[in-house]
Amino acid sequence: LPQLGPHLPPRLAQQPWQLLFCTARDGFSLRSLYRSGERSGSPTLLLIRDSGAQAFGAFCASSIRRSSRFYGTGETFLFSFSPELKVFRWTGRNHFFVKGDEELLMLGGGSGRFGLWLDGDLNRGGSHRCETFGNDPLSPRGEFCVQELELWGLA
Repeated sequence: LPQLGPHLPPRLAQQPWQLLFCTARDGFSLRSLYRSGERSGSPTLLLIRDSGAQAFGAFCASSIRRSSRFYGTGETFLFSFSPELKVFRWTGRNHFFVKGDEELLMLGGGSGRFGLWLDGDLNRGGSHRCETFGNDPLSPRGEFCVQELELWGLA
């Protein structure tokens, strides 16, 4: 988390974070992730480690919740640590920041491709170049298996 500090909106840079959800403790369920995220109502950091030991994720200026349409702000960004931190900010091309239902959580989009997506069991996900963030794929294989996932919120 410390490496991301300088990339967060200035009002959040010095705030304490708390672990809201982690697969090791709370299991592999998108529904549980939403429950934990909605309770906080605060900006969130999603951290993922895939089965290839790649680490990446997303910052959302709002809580991660179920929604029938995209929500979020231009403060949302994707990032990867491979091998050094890369941050992919909003391009301004669309407003496809975050959207999620029981089966799928999506971050970033455009032309049917998502910057980051996770399935309802938090087992599988994918990352592709998308118009929202102009990002490189966060996982080198495009699709990945989740080894570990954490959701952090402001304390």
